[in-house]
Amino acid sequence: MLVRNFQQPLVQDRIYKAHGGANASMLFDNNELEGLLFMAQAHLPPGEKIETHVDPYEEIYYVLKGEGIMMVNHETQKVQPGDATWIPYGAPHSLENPSTEECVILVAAGMPR
Repeated sequence: MLVRNFQQPLVQDRIYKAHGGANASMLFDNNELEGLLFMAQAHLPPGEKIETHVDPYEEIYYVLKGEGIMMVNHETQKVQPGDATWIPYGAPHSLENPSTEECVILVAAGMPR
């Protein structure tokens, strides 16, 4: 059984800048996972943006806290806690935080069928 939390040194050692805007912590990656590529938590400060980018896998962004403007395939929509956004393989996407509160998301990634 693998159990991780964001205070563990292993997770703290795997913090990275996600596409120019968010500070992300890698909970699990493909070194441990069998079907998913990774699961991470990202903190997007007020006024910052995860820049538009394309990944070679599909993702789900799940909003835990705050709000943002999600863009997938040039469609935009406001997202808030409890919203999950599916990002298909190869789709341009970004997340902007126009609010005064931090936006926190979970990100899961896997290979499409």
